[in-house]
Amino acid sequence: MKSELGIARALAMAAACILAAPAGAQTWPERTVRIIVPFAPGGGADTVARVLAEQFNKNIASKFVVDNRTGAAGTIGAELAAHAAPNGYTFLVSAFEMSINPTMRSKLKYDPFKDFILISDLAHANYILACHRSVPVKTVKELIALAKARPGVLNYGSSGTGGGNHLTVELFSAMAGIKWVHVPFKGSAASITAVIAGEIDCTIGSTNSVGPHVKAGRVRALGVTGAKRAPAFPKLPRISEAGVPGFVVNGWYGFYAPAGTPADIIRRLSIETKRGLFSPEAKEKLRILGNEPVASSPEEFEALLRAETAKWAKLIKELGLKPIN
Repeated sequence: MKSELGIARALAMAAACILAAPAGAQTWPERTVRIIVPFAPGGGADTVARVLAEQFNKNIASKFVVDNRTGAAGTIGAELAAHAAPNGYTFLVSAFEMSINPTMRSKLKYDPFKDFILISDLAHANYILACHRSVPVKTVKELIALAKARPGVLNYGSSGTGGGNHLTVELFSAMAGIKWVHVPFKGSAASITAVIAGEIDCTIGSTNSVGPHVKAGRVRALGVTGAKRAPAFPKLPRISEAGVPGFVVNGWYGFYAPAGTPADIIRRLSIETKRGLFSPEAKEKLRILGNEPVASSPEEFEALLRAETAKWAKLIKELGLKPIN
């Protein structure tokens, strides 16, 4: 009850702030606003961005569109957003690769902290470890035992080398003491399709991208990566409790603007982000797909990004992974 009252008060304050917003924010936008998503349609970042754009179109103006610019673990789209004109007509919604790429990419052409304004941590998500139904395992422990019995025989797919789910599986492999073959794809959707078709053995993907195929029986889920069980799959164990103690990877999605974007527009979007993501409609859509809305302050988001960047830099070094050009 207290949390609900707190949200209600926050939304009331947000509405008051909107009425008092500077003239520039009130007249903006006058043309199409694009939200770049540096991943393929259907993935976690894309889903969250589309829910956000839907709320902006409802509460601000019907001018927000999602623009998928895929490639290089999210760096192509992020670079495009970083160097876009800071006029309030280009934004970025990306996944936790934003905290991985500064270490994993040797020729990164943007700095997440210098080239962007951090608007909000949008939502958190669990990732599901899933296999083709022909793989003779039903638990994480059985998968580990099979991989140890057949080193280098089993394989797993990812959205691309150096991406979030690739690094997640690398961490899982190191902690579980197994060796299997990495098969990179151009996007998580392609990796999931390959598992469904039996072209590869396993993959890790967000609950909204893998979850529907688990429920339909197309793939077999073994566990989730997060510190908590996924609300959409309460019976699915955490990997940390199912065979790899201490293993935790939480996915998250952030909202960015090119550095120099007018402050009044940033304030307006910060207010509307919280208002939109905590609307009953948006909360329900996100939670059905396994995402928990957050809508943090810019300061909270910066703290998250800095902590995650340091964490992945340490892990990449410990795993002995070499940066990609």
